[in-house]
Amino acid sequence: MAAPCRRMASRPLLQFLYCFGRTGVGNTGFRQFSVNSVCHASLQTKSKVESVGSPWRLMAAVCLQRLPVISADWSPIEQQFTQLMHQMELEKSLMSDHELRLLEDAERLSRKQADDYNSDDEGDRGDQEIVLAQDLEDSWEQKLKHFQPAARLRAADGPVSVLADLQKDLASLDRCLADSLVLLAEQQVGAEKLWLLPHAQWQQGENLRQTAERALASLPAAGFKATFLGNAPCGVYKYKLPRAVRTESSAGTKVFFFKAVLSGGGRPAAADAPLLWVKKSELQDYLKPAYLEKVSRFILSL
Repeated sequence: MAAPCRRMASRPLLQFLYCFGRTGVGNTGFRQFSVNSVCHASLQTKSKVESVGSPWRLMAAVCLQRLPVISADWSPIEQQFTQLMHQMELEKSLMSDHELRLLEDAERLSRKQADDYNSDDEGDRGDQEIVLAQDLEDSWEQKLKHFQPAARLRAADGPVSVLADLQKDLASLDRCLADSLVLLAEQQVGAEKLWLLPHAQWQQGENLRQTAERALASLPAAGFKATFLGNAPCGVYKYKLPRAVRTESSAGTKVFFFKAVLSGGGRPAAADAPLLWVKKSELQDYLKPAYLEKVSRFILSL
């Protein structure tokens, strides 16, 4: 029964395909699919979009951060907590080999003072000079006195820099080693100069990250080795032109921000270079309020 049923079921399908081949394409208004027609339509659409254009001028800026070089100073509560943890560890921990050796030396010394000491108990060490654990501690303390740790403050943060030029101090990468710094560049905007994140106008044929990389490379102290954190922008700032000068083809500017971390310094910036390395708390002294609001959202105080 399986074979006759299969033949019976296939006959209507063959008849349908035969009828569709004779009448469906030849007599109806169907148009055959063509790759050339689709490409032609897409080119027409693209040309229309390009002819209209965007009323916004696109720009890309880079938020270059120098991460902390040294650990920050402890707050009073952190110091108290550290002392508490050290005390708990001292009370609950076992004695170290050095502490056990101190007890052995103290016991040996007490037996010598009580005339109950026998050098034969030392075995092979009886004829050798015994170095006490306390002697080791004294030698370690002498070495510690000659040890000079590296300074936590460099010339840019020292007392001398208070009397120096403020621009020279802020242009140094050696300031505020325990804080995260952000690079600002003085750039011409219209008829005035403003402190902004380094930015550049987008050019045809490049993506926004390449525009941000070009903005960083075009600085006067070029040579910064930076690691960009992703290909997508972390923020956007939109500026509309005043109504008096706004047109349909020019509505304003959109600035897309990209984050980057300094991985190597370039040439030392000159004293008069239009570059600043500032902390997050110092940004309000240089950035406009509306611009600062957008930038503060993605800058972390590490």
